[in-house]
Amino acid sequence: MPKYDFDIGILGGGAAGLTVASGASQFGAKTLLIEKEKALGGDCLHYGCVPSKTLIRSAHVYHMMKNAWKYGLPGVDIMPVDYKDIAKRIQYVIGTIQKHDSEERFCGLGVKVEFGDAAFTDEHSVRVNGNTYSAKKWVISSGSSPDIPPMEGIDATPYITNREIFSLDSLPKSMIVIGAGPIAVEMAQAFCRLGTKVSVVQRSGQILSREDKDMADMVMNVLKAEGVEFYMNTSIVRTKDLGNERQVVIKNKDGLETSLRAERILVALGRRVNTEGLGLERLSLRFDKKGVKTDQRMRTNHSHIYAAGDVTGEYQFTHAAGYEGGIVLSNAILYLPRKADYTNLPWCTYTDPELASIGMNEKRANEAGVEYAVWTEEFRSNDRSLAEGEETGKIKVLIDTGGKPLGVQILGPQAGELVSEWVAVMNGGVKLSTLAGAVHPYPTLAEINKKVIGSYFSGKIFSDKVKKTLRFLFNFKGRACG
Repeated sequence: MPKYDFDIGILGGGAAGLTVASGASQFGAKTLLIEKEKALGGDCLHYGCVPSKTLIRSAHVYHMMKNAWKYGLPGVDIMPVDYKDIAKRIQYVIGTIQKHDSEERFCGLGVKVEFGDAAFTDEHSVRVNGNTYSAKKWVISSGSSPDIPPMEGIDATPYITNREIFSLDSLPKSMIVIGAGPIAVEMAQAFCRLGTKVSVVQRSGQILSREDKDMADMVMNVLKAEGVEFYMNTSIVRTKDLGNERQVVIKNKDGLETSLRAERILVALGRRVNTEGLGLERLSLRFDKKGVKTDQRMRTNHSHIYAAGDVTGEYQFTHAAGYEGGIVLSNAILYLPRKADYTNLPWCTYTDPELASIGMNEKRANEAGVEYAVWTEEFRSNDRSLAEGEETGKIKVLIDTGGKPLGVQILGPQAGELVSEWVAVMNGGVKLSTLAGAVHPYPTLAEINKKVIGSYFSGKIFSDKVKKTLRFLFNFKGRACG
């Protein structure tokens, strides 16, 4: 039997890699973790989820201060933002979380951590920093990076991505955001609230293209009301460096060209998987520009090599990466066959209000040819939402012909928290009647989950047939007010 240096080796110290490394080592497997950056934590900790949500919170507080009058409070003079202070706070939060994802902690768990660029030399070995390490099994969790599609002039035009935006020296006076996905719209709103003049350029006619258009349009209208300008159905003709400003020339669907100028350009056009330089070609491992190919057990075409997280190109969320890391652990370490199932995978875009989803929306239900009914409830009808001054948004529930929830979208305050009840309902197979009969504290935003299902059942419970039966049985006399 071949002898290997390690039971399992992992390329990438983001959410997926850290999940596998910590679990494998604690189960007793000799574990090697290799990270190309200078610290563990991955893109989420250093350039994604953590810094963006920290920035969004600062922008939210600043926005609340400027709008104190809406809450019956006296107006106040607000000083302009010093972005260096926000950047310091972002780094403080990252540093605090980094302690949990440190080399010292993982060494304490028994994991050997190496920093550097690794490449496969054969299907069981990699070379890093001049050393060759072999492992019985490998996990590719090398993540993703900002994608910069070809645009005329972009190579000669300074731009930023999510890797630079959280450490700027000063708040830009103006910014052009190219793209309208989650990162793009979150940053557009946050910087607009902080005082930047923001323009968003989107190729299609909808922002947040994964979402249903009615929900995405509500988000766009909120951002418009706050001052964000949108250029929809437009393509990039060229970009140019003008010294103190950058120029982006766009063309709409009618062929009309418009020149936009701003201090900064933020390119947020999606992600590309990090497979370059890993030596995957030497292994005849199946991958393309969309990602490393795996089966439902996260195995590649080499059964001892797994892939998880953004590098698979499937669901590029931190929580999805952690989930996939758990799938790898079950199969590679515990030898317990377990398949990934994304049916009830939730996600959230952290605009204000937030937009959270789980399961199918109308787009996916129609693509799948599934019959469904839509039930909605507006946040303006929720007492706590009114007390909080939050009247924008709604919950939308898709229910199939058998009365089973197919999916839920929530646009409203704390939607990312509210959807968690649906995570339990849909993953636990909880009946809608159970949710409708459950008691929620009053007044809470979460009552909207109960109320929308109550509306679904009310048509059945208070039907003419039921009233006719009760009238026959108990001699009810009917309406008391005409």
